[in-house]
Formats: sequence, C-alpha cells, structure tokens
Amino acid sequence: MSDAPFFHEASGTVRFWVLVEGQLVGASVGREALHHRYRPGAQADDPLDTWRDNLTDIEAAVRRRVAQGSREPVMLREYDLRVLGEQA
Repeated sequence: MSDAPFFHEASGTVRFWVLVEGQLVGASVGREALHHRYRPGAQADDPLDTWRDNLTDIEAAVRRRVAQGSREPVMLREYDLRVLGEQA
C-alpha cells in the first residue's frame, strides 16, 4: 500500500490515507462531492487538485467520521464536507 493519494477513475473517487491516533486510516471522497463543495462554478476541475487544495478540511472530516464510529475505509459524502455549523 502506498501512502500517496490518487484518483481512482473507475469509482470516481480520490483515495487517500489520514493519520488518526497513530494509525493510517484509508478514506475516499467522490469527484462530485469535491466539486459541489469546493468548486461549484468550475469546469473540468481536477479532483486530486481540489483534494490537495482543501486537505486540512477533508482530513478533519475523516477524523470526525472516525470519532463518530466509522470504520475503514471512510467514505466521505457531501454532508461530511459541510462547513461546521451549517444546516443540512
């Protein structure tokens, strides 16, 4: 297993790992969720670039999901990427 993030074309997700309490946790987030949350007006945006540009927020979302009991692999949804305090 590599620790480098990558875009998995077949599933349309960025797959990556986050260090949570000393353990690497596998996670993924879909191209559409990234586009909708971070670049809604963009055309032909690169999901991996969007992921990199928002890494801090995305890693925090993975940690929240793990703290809530999610098990690996954590699959982030649009809801997980919301701004904290934002109503669904």
